[in-house]
Amino acid sequence: MIEVDHLTKVFNGRKAVDGISFTVQKGEILGFLGPNGAGKTTTMRILTCYMPATDGTARVAGFDVFEESLEVRRRIGYLPENPPLYPEMTVSSYLHFVAKIKGAPSPQRKAIVDEVMQKCAVGDVRNRIIGKLSKGYKQRVGLAQALLNNPEVLILDEPTIGLDPKQIFEVRSLIKALAGNHTVILSTHILPEVSMTCNRVVIINNGKVVAMDTPTGLTNQLKGAEKIALSVDGPRDAVIERLRGIDGVTSIKAEGEENGGPSNYIVECKLQTDLRRQLAQEIVSQGWGLLELRGVSMSLEDVFINLVTQE
Repeated sequence: MIEVDHLTKVFNGRKAVDGISFTVQKGEILGFLGPNGAGKTTTMRILTCYMPATDGTARVAGFDVFEESLEVRRRIGYLPENPPLYPEMTVSSYLHFVAKIKGAPSPQRKAIVDEVMQKCAVGDVRNRIIGKLSKGYKQRVGLAQALLNNPEVLILDEPTIGLDPKQIFEVRSLIKALAGNHTVILSTHILPEVSMTCNRVVIINNGKVVAMDTPTGLTNQLKGAEKIALSVDGPRDAVIERLRGIDGVTSIKAEGEENGGPSNYIVECKLQTDLRRQLAQEIVSQGWGLLELRGVSMSLEDVFINLVTQE
């Protein structure tokens, strides 16, 4: 549905986007991540035909964004970081206005507007002035305008920025509901949002793609070992010695100062091994108290920081 091949954009001799390539399949939600200045917004503006690229190619729904930009625009919905709203208009009049601009047939226009208002849960404020709405409602009105032409592709730049937790949950749920019927590129700084919403992730830094996989796949690529957190009521040196002797344990580290009470440990094991049962059996057989035992997963935030720092 979206094909980006060696896309490059140069500003004043500096490559804001440096030869990036990726694809997005039909019905997929792709998370587009990167620190400020990484080239995310520039890439989105190229894909939406807002600005030309210096080099490379990009196709949306089979159409070249440079040679067939009008066809591309008919097939995309775009929500920039700051929604393109007219604060003096009511929600209903604004959406009718945008529907007309996007070429919605006059006989069906009211039904189309009513449908997207229902989908984006803004029907209860249809007669309210946009400028007097909350940030959450403004964001949903912005998403509604992006959906008016029932686009094959949705490009959303920071769609939940500035929202409170309840509003984030509502917008996130709406985006997830769009998957399958629409192909979505979602740019965000909220990393847990990507794990909860996106099928795949592209991470860019300094204009280059540094990683591309599912959130789980990225975690598995970067972690060097399985980790298990323990809390044990027993003599620290003896605990470390006994647990280190279990086959598959590569290292064990005690956390905090020894105070005569329970101690916390991080046990590293070989990849693709689960030693929780063996660890528990060894601790109990020694008569020590096992207060906690849990696997430690690598978060998407850990992956992001690791990749960006490497770059």
